[in-house]
Amino acid sequence: MRVELIPLEGLPEVEPGDDLAALLEPPLAANATSDGDVVAITQKIVSKAEGRMVPGEDRAAWVERESVDVVARRGDLLITRTRHGFVCANAGVDASNVRDGFLTLLPEDPDASAERLQKELLARLGLSRLGIVITDTFGRPWREGVVDVAIGCAGLPALVDLRGTLDDRGKRLETTLVALADAVAAASGLVMTKTARVPAALVRGLDGSTGGAPPGRASALVRRPEDDLFRESALVAVSAAQPSDAFDPGDVSREIIENAASAACAVFPPGDWSIVAVDSAAARRRLLVATQAEDPIRSAPTLIVVCARISRQRSEETVLLSAGAAIRGLGVALHAQDVACAWDPSRRFDADATRTALALGEGWRPVGIVAVGRMPEGGASRPRPPDPTDTLDWRD
Repeated sequence: MRVELIPLEGLPEVEPGDDLAALLEPPLAANATSDGDVVAITQKIVSKAEGRMVPGEDRAAWVERESVDVVARRGDLLITRTRHGFVCANAGVDASNVRDGFLTLLPEDPDASAERLQKELLARLGLSRLGIVITDTFGRPWREGVVDVAIGCAGLPALVDLRGTLDDRGKRLETTLVALADAVAAASGLVMTKTARVPAALVRGLDGSTGGAPPGRASALVRRPEDDLFRESALVAVSAAQPSDAFDPGDVSREIIENAASAACAVFPPGDWSIVAVDSAAARRRLLVATQAEDPIRSAPTLIVVCARISRQRSEETVLLSAGAAIRGLGVALHAQDVACAWDPSRRFDADATRTALALGEGWRPVGIVAVGRMPEGGASRPRPPDPTDTLDWRD
């Protein structure tokens, strides 16, 4: 198999309202574009043509507006999640290759943009099959540098599923999903460099790469939050792990609870604390009746009781401070697994009734109940991090 990358040169500066299909038709016709070819175009010219240009005076405000979540933060650099699900620097808000004083935003729906352009080019060129990939440059975890990826796709598979097929040694593949649209985007980036003023390329010879997979959308390349092991940085996770006042229906697996308990135990000495998890209907009912708990504790499928070993060597203040650290550790560990929790230290808590309901020994003192449930649709609330000047006071 041989793949060709042909830069589409001579395109004019794209302005809001321009017809991209009309601009692309001459160079595509000149390069004898045929059925099965793929046209790769940069996000920048799609955004310009669709009028996704804004004044550049307050870039930070546009980044905030275009972001759903902050994934990581360091100084002025923000890695955010956009409403499309993309994780990228500054929500894709960019000033490069744009006239002075303006910024470009990502297209509202890059897949829809790719589909519209594909239909228009098919009609203009008299073809029956043509792929479109809209590209943008993203950084990558664990790797330096940027590479082009697909943010919009039409007319070719975004993913090629090789699970169940055999490798060249006859071994069955179990997890292999090939991001074909990303591979096309990365390859096209070799001829669509930021300094060459070439915002489009023709990619030829990919028919053997599709494996017979049907055309797809680039949105299929976005990993689901529940499958993402690296949803946010540790610093963001700590500030984002806020108590929830509601839970979605469904149980939380014991494996998730065990992982959270293991992480929380790292903040206190072994033997001084115990974590009691309650998820059976009978045990939950005894605990709720004994403590007269209200929502959201009452509606949670799993309740976790943090207990301290009573000791003369430990003051009341030490127990309470350690309890807060343990419960906070539980909350962060649960949040990291996309699970919500609730704990309100201001609510009434009857330690004696809790001890009786759970049949705890006299040497243990319950210090709080943490309610655990599925994360509400749309995630937990994400308060803006406090201004350090409001909470931090330096002394020289």
